[in-house]
Amino acid sequence: MHPVNPSDPSDPSDPSGQATAQSWLATAVAEARAGLAEGGIPIGAALYGADGSLLGRGHNRRVQDDDPSMHAETAAFRDAGRQRSYRGTTMVTTLSPCWYCSGLVRQFGISRVVVGEAATFHGGHDWLAEHGVRIVLLDDAECTGMMRDFIKNHPALWNEDIGE
Repeated sequence: MHPVNPSDPSDPSDPSGQATAQSWLATAVAEARAGLAEGGIPIGAALYGADGSLLGRGHNRRVQDDDPSMHAETAAFRDAGRQRSYRGTTMVTTLSPCWYCSGLVRQFGISRVVVGEAATFHGGHDWLAEHGVRIVLLDDAECTGMMRDFIKNHPALWNEDIGE
Protein backbone atom coordinates (compact mmCIF):
# COMPACT_ATOMS: atom_id res chain seq x y z
CA MET A 1 0.00 0.00 0.00
CA HIS A 2 1.19 3.47 -0.69
CA PRO A 3 -0.12 6.72 0.77
CA VAL A 4 -2.87 8.34 -1.22
CA ASN A 5 -4.43 11.74 -0.80
CA PRO A 6 -7.23 11.29 1.74
CA SER A 7 -8.85 14.59 0.88
CA ASP A 8 -11.40 14.96 -1.86
CA PRO A 9 -10.90 17.09 -3.86
CA SER A 10 -7.09 17.02 -3.82
CA ASP A 11 -5.25 19.84 -2.13
CA PRO A 12 -2.57 20.99 -4.62
CA SER A 13 -0.39 22.18 -1.72
CA ASP A 14 -0.47 18.65 -0.24
CA PRO A 15 -0.06 16.31 -3.24
CA SER A 16 0.67 13.19 -1.18
CA GLY A 17 -2.11 13.86 1.34
CA GLN A 18 0.31 13.36 4.25
CA ALA A 19 -0.22 16.78 5.85
CA THR A 20 -3.99 16.40 5.67
CA ALA A 21 -3.83 12.86 7.07
CA GLN A 22 -1.54 13.96 9.94
CA SER A 23 -3.83 16.89 10.73
CA TRP A 24 -6.87 14.62 10.85
CA LEU A 25 -4.97 12.05 12.91
CA ALA A 26 -4.45 14.70 15.61
CA THR A 27 -8.22 14.61 16.26
CA ALA A 28 -8.14 10.83 16.71
CA VAL A 29 -5.06 11.02 18.95
CA ALA A 30 -6.82 13.56 21.20
CA GLU A 31 -9.72 11.11 21.48
CA ALA A 32 -7.35 8.24 22.32
CA ARG A 33 -5.78 10.33 25.08
CA ALA A 34 -9.25 11.14 26.44
CA GLY A 35 -10.12 7.45 26.55
CA LEU A 36 -6.90 6.62 28.37
CA ALA A 37 -7.54 9.41 30.91
CA GLU A 38 -10.98 7.88 31.58
CA GLY A 39 -9.39 4.51 32.36
CA GLY A 40 -10.20 3.03 28.97
CA ILE A 41 -8.33 1.71 25.96
CA PRO A 42 -6.41 4.46 24.09
CA ILE A 43 -7.87 4.16 20.62
CA GLY A 44 -9.43 7.20 18.98
CA ALA A 45 -11.18 7.86 15.69
CA ALA A 46 -12.77 10.60 13.63
CA LEU A 47 -14.98 10.61 10.55
CA TYR A 48 -14.36 13.35 7.98
CA GLY A 49 -16.64 14.36 5.13
CA ALA A 50 -15.67 14.50 1.49
CA ASP A 51 -15.28 18.27 1.89
CA GLY A 52 -12.85 17.81 4.80
CA SER A 53 -15.36 18.74 7.50
CA LEU A 54 -15.31 16.84 10.78
CA LEU A 55 -18.52 14.79 10.96
CA GLY A 56 -17.89 12.88 14.17
CA ARG A 57 -15.26 11.83 16.66
CA GLY A 58 -14.97 9.32 19.47
CA HIS A 59 -12.85 6.88 21.41
CA ASN A 60 -13.02 3.32 22.56
CA ARG A 61 -15.52 3.24 25.46
CA ARG A 62 -15.78 -0.51 26.06
CA VAL A 63 -14.57 -0.19 29.66
CA GLN A 64 -16.29 3.08 30.53
CA ASP A 65 -19.71 2.05 29.14
CA ASP A 66 -19.40 -1.70 29.83
CA ASP A 67 -20.30 -2.06 26.14
CA PRO A 68 -18.19 -4.44 24.01
CA SER A 69 -19.41 -2.82 20.80
CA MET A 70 -18.22 0.70 21.63
CA HIS A 71 -15.00 0.76 19.63
CA ALA A 72 -13.48 4.09 18.61
CA GLU A 73 -14.63 3.88 14.99
CA THR A 74 -18.15 3.00 16.13
CA ALA A 75 -18.17 5.96 18.52
CA ALA A 76 -17.04 8.36 15.76
CA PHE A 77 -19.59 6.87 13.34
CA ARG A 78 -22.40 7.28 15.88
CA ASP A 79 -21.27 10.81 16.71
CA ALA A 80 -21.50 11.73 13.02
CA GLY A 81 -25.18 10.87 12.98
CA ARG A 82 -27.09 9.75 9.95
CA GLN A 83 -25.58 10.72 6.60
CA ARG A 84 -27.31 10.37 3.25
CA SER A 85 -24.19 8.66 1.93
CA TYR A 86 -20.76 7.82 3.27
CA ARG A 87 -19.09 7.85 -0.16
CA GLY A 88 -16.09 10.15 -0.11
CA THR A 89 -15.80 10.08 3.68
CA THR A 90 -12.62 9.20 5.55
CA MET A 91 -12.42 7.26 8.80
CA VAL A 92 -9.29 8.22 10.73
CA THR A 93 -8.19 5.85 13.48
CA THR A 94 -5.16 5.64 15.71
CA LEU A 95 -4.94 1.86 15.25
CA SER A 96 -5.59 -0.52 12.36
CA PRO A 97 -9.31 -1.29 12.52
CA CYS A 98 -10.39 -4.67 13.87
CA TRP A 99 -12.70 -6.90 11.82
CA TYR A 100 -15.77 -5.42 13.48
CA CYS A 101 -14.79 -1.86 12.57
CA SER A 102 -13.53 -2.91 9.14
CA GLY A 103 -16.99 -4.35 8.55
CA LEU A 104 -18.55 -1.00 9.49
CA VAL A 105 -16.34 0.73 6.89
CA ARG A 106 -17.39 -1.76 4.19
CA GLN A 107 -21.07 -1.87 5.18
CA PHE A 108 -21.51 1.87 4.86
CA GLY A 109 -19.16 2.49 1.93
CA ILE A 110 -16.64 4.71 3.71
CA SER A 111 -14.11 5.48 0.98
CA ARG A 112 -10.85 5.95 2.89
CA VAL A 113 -9.23 4.94 6.15
CA VAL A 114 -6.27 6.78 7.65
CA VAL A 115 -4.47 4.44 10.07
CA GLY A 116 -2.18 5.89 12.72
CA GLU A 117 -0.32 2.62 13.21
CA ALA A 118 -0.52 -1.11 12.56
CA ALA A 119 2.60 -2.30 14.38
CA THR A 120 0.89 -3.22 17.66
CA PHE A 121 -2.21 -4.65 15.97
CA HIS A 122 -2.59 -5.49 12.30
CA GLY A 123 -6.34 -5.38 11.83
CA GLY A 124 -8.41 -5.47 8.67
CA HIS A 125 -6.89 -2.62 6.67
CA ASP A 126 -5.34 -4.97 4.06
CA TRP A 127 -8.75 -6.58 3.54
CA LEU A 128 -10.32 -3.15 3.17
CA ALA A 129 -7.70 -2.21 0.54
CA GLU A 130 -8.44 -5.42 -1.36
CA HIS A 131 -12.08 -4.31 -1.50
CA GLY A 132 -11.44 -0.84 -2.87
CA VAL A 133 -11.09 1.23 0.29
CA ARG A 134 -8.16 3.64 0.07
CA ILE A 135 -5.76 3.16 2.96
CA VAL A 136 -3.26 5.70 4.29
CA LEU A 137 -0.93 4.04 6.79
CA LEU A 138 1.03 6.68 8.70
CA ASP A 139 3.19 4.57 11.07
CA ASP A 140 2.83 7.34 13.64
CA ALA A 141 5.32 7.01 16.52
CA GLU A 142 2.99 8.60 19.07
CA CYS A 143 0.17 6.17 18.26
CA THR A 144 2.55 3.21 18.41
CA GLY A 145 4.08 4.33 21.71
CA MET A 146 0.70 4.92 23.33
CA MET A 147 -0.50 1.41 22.38
CA ARG A 148 2.77 -0.32 23.33
CA ASP A 149 2.65 1.28 26.78
CA PHE A 150 -1.01 0.32 27.22
CA ILE A 151 -0.49 -3.28 26.11
CA LYS A 152 2.52 -3.63 28.43
CA ASN A 153 0.65 -2.21 31.42
CA HIS A 154 -2.78 -3.80 30.76
CA PRO A 155 -2.27 -7.08 28.84
CA ALA A 156 -5.49 -8.73 30.07
CA LEU A 157 -7.66 -5.75 29.11
CA TRP A 158 -5.94 -5.54 25.71
CA ASN A 159 -6.50 -9.25 25.04
CA GLU A 160 -10.15 -8.83 25.97
CA ASP A 161 -10.45 -5.91 23.55
CA ILE A 162 -9.06 -7.89 20.62
CA GLY A 163 -11.05 -11.01 21.51
CA GLU A 164 -8.24 -13.23 22.74
